[in-house]
Amino acid sequence: MRRLATVALLATLAALAAAGLAAAISVARAGDPTVEKRWTAAKTHVTLVLGTSDYSAGDVRVSFLVIAGDGRLLTSPRARLSVSKGLKEPAFTTGSAVLENTSPSGARLAADEAGQIFVGHIRLTAPGTYWLLAELDGKSVAGLGNVIVRAHPEAPAVGDRAPASRTPTLATTKDIGKLTTRVPPDRELLQVSIADALRRKQPFVVVFATPKFCSSRTCGPVVDVVDGVRKRWAGTAVRFIHVEIYTDNVPSKGPNKWVLEWKLPTEPWTFLVGKDGRVKARIEGSLSQGELASAIERSLGVAAPRG
Repeated sequence: MRRLATVALLATLAALAAAGLAAAISVARAGDPTVEKRWTAAKTHVTLVLGTSDYSAGDVRVSFLVIAGDGRLLTSPRARLSVSKGLKEPAFTTGSAVLENTSPSGARLAADEAGQIFVGHIRLTAPGTYWLLAELDGKSVAGLGNVIVRAHPEAPAVGDRAPASRTPTLATTKDIGKLTTRVPPDRELLQVSIADALRRKQPFVVVFATPKFCSSRTCGPVVDVVDGVRKRWAGTAVRFIHVEIYTDNVPSKGPNKWVLEWKLPTEPWTFLVGKDGRVKARIEGSLSQGELASAIERSLGVAAPRG
């Protein structure tokens, strides 16, 4: 995930925060099942680098990397999630995060290879700042992070009307280099504008991303992933659209007008919009082909053709 205004050194800052937290935390009372105690009881403390940040009350999708002290990515099929309102309070809700393969092909990766990120869902019904504890390998590996939930997110929420952005297409812009930074160009994602899909009442998937300039560890090749899923839905009513992030594809010029119209605080983003013009699902940051495919079937109600 890249913050559009300022690109922070997430891993470094998170590591420093974790080190400071380790020094500042006091040992919980014996038998007190607080998040604090569970964190201090772990044999290995790790850094959580969150790939999501724009949360609102309800079903909260959270993604993160687990970084060891030496900078290595740590993985496990699942991570246990616990959420509390304070370090000295017990968790009031729990869940799990699954290690998703965000490589474009979906091919099996080595355990520590880039292209994997944990994705989980937790139910948070009220705005506030929460503590997130992630535990791997039973409870021997643990990391802490914060989830800040707002009454309404910055980017469009599920149920909001999608902004009718007149995004450029191959029909309106002949210079394909102005439409996409992907190499080779993702032509099939540049056929329809958001405004046209809304006017035609077509369900669609739109990905806001910049393949060339997306460089953070939680960014991922989302355009490639979306294009891979598009091929599976060929021949259906679902349209797939790619929108770049920066004005004239130059980062120093800042976000383009379509990103501003959608009020995106970070990138990349993927939205699923129904034929009624309302957002049905929103996915911040990296995603896998499996996660997107499931979201299309569940949120748009369109199954991929068989065969």
